[in-house]
Amino acid sequence: MLRRKQGMETMMNRFFDDARFAGIKPFDSKIWLSSPTMHGDERKWVDDAILRNWVSTVGENIDEIERKLAEYIGCKYAVALSCGTAALHLATKLAAERLYGQAWPTEGSLKGKKVFCSDCTFDASINPVGYEDGEAVFIDTEPETWNMDPKALEKAFEMYPDVKLVVVAHLYGTPGKMEEIHDICERHGALIVEDAAESLGAKYRMHGKWVETGKLGHYNAISFNGNKIITGSAGGMFLTDSKEDADKVRKWSTQSRENAPWYQHEEIGYNYRMSNIIAGVVRGQLPYLDMHIQQKKAIYERYEKGLSDLPVKMNPWDRDKSMPNFWLSCMIIDENAMAPMARGEQDYLYDSIPGKSSPHEILDALAAFNIEGRPIWKPMHLQPIYRSNAFITVEGNGRGRSNAYIDGSGIDVGADIFRRGLCLPSDNKMTEEQQDMVIEIIHRCFR
Repeated sequence: MLRRKQGMETMMNRFFDDARFAGIKPFDSKIWLSSPTMHGDERKWVDDAILRNWVSTVGENIDEIERKLAEYIGCKYAVALSCGTAALHLATKLAAERLYGQAWPTEGSLKGKKVFCSDCTFDASINPVGYEDGEAVFIDTEPETWNMDPKALEKAFEMYPDVKLVVVAHLYGTPGKMEEIHDICERHGALIVEDAAESLGAKYRMHGKWVETGKLGHYNAISFNGNKIITGSAGGMFLTDSKEDADKVRKWSTQSRENAPWYQHEEIGYNYRMSNIIAGVVRGQLPYLDMHIQQKKAIYERYEKGLSDLPVKMNPWDRDKSMPNFWLSCMIIDENAMAPMARGEQDYLYDSIPGKSSPHEILDALAAFNIEGRPIWKPMHLQPIYRSNAFITVEGNGRGRSNAYIDGSGIDVGADIFRRGLCLPSDNKMTEEQQDMVIEIIHRCFR
């Protein structure tokens, strides 16, 4: 029979009574999807800020992480901000003003303008377009990296030749096809905002040269949110080679104060600067970035090996042109191994079929044994707030492709990944023995 999303206690009892899971006991401590990993150095720099009374949005911690991140990424300037969304917002606003000029204080700088955006991403990539009164046009996903499809982007430029801004995200720490996307944008005179929030430490080979994500767009942003590869508990950063752009972001992020002995403002500003306390946590995390990446990679590889006998595949990456940071390990179930599953807006149904499974059966099974997983990010064009926005696939308009008399192809790569995929626990504190149990539970879901 179909299973409906239920309360945790009921769900746990159901799996405990299921003969497929006999002998498995819940973990005493929860296995997280991706939780902060502290090392002790964080406290040193936070305490230093407190002892020296640098607890505002200036201080040595901020200066130091800006210097070190710019050096690590290979760019000239980094501006520490309150969150990755703030960095994306100001990156988007900078691009819009370069393209269309300064807006009235009562209007966004993208008013009346369309922007091509990654479809499979978290909505923080897209919201800044709305903050600036723009209209997002969503570009479908390609199956080889789960990122923006260059062919669909080219089709979008054919349909909307006036568009001059593209927002590209690297899903789950895996770089997209940036060489192709860059070449397309250059031909059409478009600027790129790079959302590298999830991909700090990932690399992409652009025209034969390895480049860090965070330096692949004209305007670039990273995040230090609590679940990211390194964290400040919050925080983000704008990255650029332009001193003018860096100075503008510093100004905007401190309420656009002018150089006067009183508070004077000539343009809209924001309270977006990073706290020196948050910067202390980031400063303590930075030396461990490469270690975290290696730990995440080992988790991915153990899943890849441990699940190789099942009808599933791991989230893919271009092994010739990229090196992910492996922030989240994900899997997608082969079509012929998908058990029936249906989703509403906030609940779901699925059936248990021998030899098959579904994302929600696996997620419920993991949750029953105190393990966190998640569905794949729901594509933006399927979100209620954006259902009226244009969606472009490799075939063109992705909306209304069929009617009572004509069968459309129904191509929608992002929706298919969402339907068949899930995010696996990828916490770098998870032991090999704990991960082996996660793999065992997944195997039993297919019995």
